[in-house]
Amino acid sequence: MVKLPEGVDINNLIDDLRIFSWEAADILLQYSQILKKSDYKKNILKNGNEKDPVTKADLDVNDLILKRMQSKYPSIGWKYLSEENAKADPNNCDINSDWVWILDPLDGTKDFLQGTDNYAMHFALNFKNKPFLGVVLIPERDELWISNGVNVWCDRRQHINLKLNSFPNKSLCEMTLVTSKNHSNPTLMNLIDKICFKNVVTMGSIGCKIASIIRGESDIYISLSLPDKSSPKDWDFAAPEVILKTAGGAVTNLENEELCYEKANFDQAGIIIASNNKNMHSKICFQIKEIIKKYDIYPFIT
Repeated sequence: MVKLPEGVDINNLIDDLRIFSWEAADILLQYSQILKKSDYKKNILKNGNEKDPVTKADLDVNDLILKRMQSKYPSIGWKYLSEENAKADPNNCDINSDWVWILDPLDGTKDFLQGTDNYAMHFALNFKNKPFLGVVLIPERDELWISNGVNVWCDRRQHINLKLNSFPNKSLCEMTLVTSKNHSNPTLMNLIDKICFKNVVTMGSIGCKIASIIRGESDIYISLSLPDKSSPKDWDFAAPEVILKTAGGAVTNLENEELCYEKANFDQAGIIIASNNKNMHSKICFQIKEIIKKYDIYPFIT
């Protein structure tokens, strides 16, 4: 078990994360209601780029979480990496520390602007480039997924907390795949078609996808980014990875290798597979790799 920095109690830290996350939920829900009631998209969209949007909600939650953490833990030697700060100044990301908090204040911004419920906040604490604990907040579902590094659970303000079930062993053709709503590509669709999943559902936000796996609504998620194209970043995967792994699942690349965080560009490129059963995961990766080879779907893999 990894020991937190001196002066940090895990139970107090989790309590703080819970408080700060529900504050963030209030901000996101407020902006969501504004978007649903009126044509305020142009006012909420800060960068004018609907292909890679940044909204007031992103910035307000980013500001809230960083200020709350820095105020509560001013003398702890951990660093912070947030999507919004990295976008604003990618050359000013000082993360030279064993302990790094990774924040995505609004994962699924396109879905958020489109008025769907599939958006989330991710906040994870990495230790030596690996996610150690974290939260995935899904405001519209009243869900706050929390991992303390040992256990995972879902807090809810208005409803009874969710109970987690064990994950059954399934073959690929028996699985339900959850895939991206706004970030698909023909190569991924070709792979999905060749695997012949039992069912395919689409939604935004990697955090929402991973939560759907933990709930048992889906079984597997595949992220496939093409060379020289955009790819997910550390803040997309860190918190979802730790809650899924703590729940008994796995997140790796196609070679069944753990993800590596805090690289120079923060990219999580190539093919990443998240599944609900760590005991079956290596077999799943192997089978998908064999399908890719058979149909020459992703020929640049080694």
